[in-house]
Formats: sequence, structure tokens, C-alpha cells
Amino acid sequence: MLTFRTFLKGGPILATAGLAAALLMSSVEPSSAGLFSWMKGPQGNQGGGGGDDGYAGPGLFGGGLFGGGKPRGPQQPGSQAFHGDELPPDEFDAATQAWILNPPLGTPTLAKANIAATQAAIAKYRAIVANGGWPMVPAKVMRPGSTGPEIVVLHRRLEISGDLVGMSVPEEYDAAVVAAVKKFQARHGLPPTGVIDTRAMIEALNVPASVRLAQLEANLKRLQTLSAAAAPRYVMVNIPAAQVEAVDAGQVVQRHAAVVGKPERPTPELSSKIQEINFNPFWYVPKSIIYKDLVPKAQEFARRNQDMLAAYHMQAFDAAGNPIASNQINWFGQEVYNYQFRQLPWDQNSLGFVKINFPNKDSVYMHDTPLKSLFGRSVRYESSGCVRVNAIETLVDWILQDTGGWNMQRIMAVKQSGEQIDVKLVKQIPVYFTYVSAWATPDGTVQFRPDIYNLDNGSGETASVN
Repeated sequence: MLTFRTFLKGGPILATAGLAAALLMSSVEPSSAGLFSWMKGPQGNQGGGGGDDGYAGPGLFGGGLFGGGKPRGPQQPGSQAFHGDELPPDEFDAATQAWILNPPLGTPTLAKANIAATQAAIAKYRAIVANGGWPMVPAKVMRPGSTGPEIVVLHRRLEISGDLVGMSVPEEYDAAVVAAVKKFQARHGLPPTGVIDTRAMIEALNVPASVRLAQLEANLKRLQTLSAAAAPRYVMVNIPAAQVEAVDAGQVVQRHAAVVGKPERPTPELSSKIQEINFNPFWYVPKSIIYKDLVPKAQEFARRNQDMLAAYHMQAFDAAGNPIASNQINWFGQEVYNYQFRQLPWDQNSLGFVKINFPNKDSVYMHDTPLKSLFGRSVRYESSGCVRVNAIETLVDWILQDTGGWNMQRIMAVKQSGEQIDVKLVKQIPVYFTYVSAWATPDGTVQFRPDIYNLDNGSGETASVN
């Protein structure tokens, strides 16, 4: 019996916001960016999945509710508001994006050795809080050569947290400060650029010490439970970190950047077993999305005498399961709400070419996406519950290593061919969706990630998952 925090109050996750994104944004014809790409969904298990009608839909497949926009850091308690253009958005050069897309392997988040390290970190942060915490850092761009009173504040902030050690000129952003900023960034899951020029960095600096202590205390309990239950070989999604780990015999063999649920449509914590890989799947549109997004958008197309189903590679079926041609559908009548809709595989399919399938009450899953740009951001809370995985083909290859006849060459061939194949695993692999926002590793590094769903304040409930 494994205990997880339960933070969902309203029934199953509707992993469907990508459709809303595309429908709201799309014009008459789909663009090369795949405005309807979130509308592609699961193949296999067609009778079970997310949504209020038993069908599964993908998570949010755009960069926010309207499919784009600037990434933003989550608002932590005590974080500063931003005004004007004090800081640019989180946009990175190719080298920095490469670091995000290829995160260091490190120690498994659920390693048992992290428990003692986290206990030591709690003692350290209790002392910091008792001594008054640290100052708030001004929301300004700071880099080597910068001077001024804000640099003095930055020095003090980094000294208290133990990031800045050694000699440094108090009012200068010198080499010691660069090293300290890089250390701070790495342990907060931010690209170690050595400069302060993103909102996410200022947000992380200005989370109060008392909040960080509360995070450590809350997450210690999670680590104690989860590390004891973790199997020798497993896949773990750390939701606050927006990362996926493949762990074997106590070692991280793969780590992937991921896109997880936005605060209003969170990714659930769960424990399950990966049973099936679905290549080039369909997506069956949930009733909620039919009502809120699909029909209104189809009405816009109809007013222009254009065919939305053809534009977005979709099919419609009546209540008896019979196919319906688009010109037979009255988009302005009530009968349309009794129809079922699915999107066919195509090159702008928002599930990409593969879905990793495992049973769970919220009908979420992991999948590919054609919208790769989100993986290059430091803040990746943009889906409606499902988890998009960067370089998912390497993870699928690892998952299928005990299932005969599958290797990277064949996986890529299926990707290119578009062939629809469901592959049952010979050995099911445990998968854990966890919420670990603060932990320490045996080398003394204290890791923090945003408490994106505000679960570290002790208000969450617990539920058991077999």
C-alpha cells in the first residue's frame, strides 16, 4: 500500500486543454505549428480514458491556454511582482536550451540516501529561519560587471543560503558571484548561466526561507514513503521539476525534460504500471471539449462554408458508431452533441507519434508532441494533466528493452511510417507520478522546485493507491 497526497477535488483529470487552445487560436486552416495538434489522442483502450465520457484526451498542447505566449514563473509566496520590462522573458540561446533538454542524470530523486540528506537540510534551514532568513532581491537584470546596492543584497542572499563562499567584492558581480549564481540555478532546476536575467530566477531567489523550510519538511514525508515503495526499475515523473527519470538498480539511466499540468489543470500523483505503448494513436474527443470548444469552432468554419473536420483530419460518428460526413452535420443543432469525434494520426498530431499507457483513475498518460519548443523553457507547467516527454523515443526504447523485436531502429521506422501499432509489454514497468519539490542529495546539495500546486503548506489530504 502506497500513500500519496491527493490534491484533486473534482473527479478525473480532463486531459484536454490542448484542444481548447487550438480551437481558440485557429483560423480557417491549420498552420504549420499544428493549432489542432492537441486533438490527436490515444489509440487502443478506446473504451477507457479521460474525460467525462470515457475517452482520453491529451493534455494542454499549446504554450498556455491560447497555445503560445511568454513562459512565466509560478508565483511563490513572497515573490515579487514584475512591472514593465525589468526582466526579459525566459528565452535562452541554443547552448542553454541544450542544457535544459539534456539535464544531468544525478541521483534518483527517490533514493533512500536522500532522506538523511534532507533531514540535515531541514536542520540547516531551521537555523536560517531562526536568524531572520534572507533579504528580497530586486527584480533587475544582474550580470558580470554589474554594480550597485542590488548587488550587495544579492551577495547577502547567496551567502545565507550557502551558495556564495570565498572572497568577493561586496558591490561587484565578480567571478565568485558568477559561480554562486550558477550553483543556485542548478539546484533550483534553472539553467546555470551565471547571470540573473529571467523572471524565474528572481522568483526562486525571493521565496522566503520559511517557505523553503516548509517545503523540505513536507517533502521529507513524501520521500520516506515513496523511496521505501519504489521498485528496482521504474519510471518517475517529478511534477514540480517537470522531469522524467528512468531508474534502474539505483541509478538514473535517463532523465528527460517534460511538460506537466498547469496549476488550474494539475497532473495527478499516482502509482501504476506501464502496460502498453501506442504508436500513432487516435484521439477521441471528450464531451466537455465537444461542448466548449469543438462545436463552437466548427460553427465558425461552417459560417465560412468550410470543413473543420477535413482541415484537422477528424472523423465524426453518430451515437450508434456510424461514420457521418461533415456535410451531414448540423453544427447549430442539438444532435451534434450526441456525436463522437476523433482525430486521425498526422504530422501535426499533438500526441506526436507515441503514447505511454498505464491504467489510472485520472486517465492521464505520457506522450510525444510536435510542439518541441516548450521543452526548451525553464518553466514547463503548460498541460492539462498529461505529461509530454522530450526525446520520448529513447524512453520508449528503454521501456521496451524486455519486449522482443523492439529497438530504436524499429521505433524510428514506425515513427516515419505512421503505422498504428499497440505493443503490450512483456514486463510491466512501475510508473510513479510524484510531487517532490524539495530534497537534498548525499553531497549536501539542497534542491528546490516551485510548489506549483501549493501542496507544501500542509493542507493536502492523503489517499492510498495500491
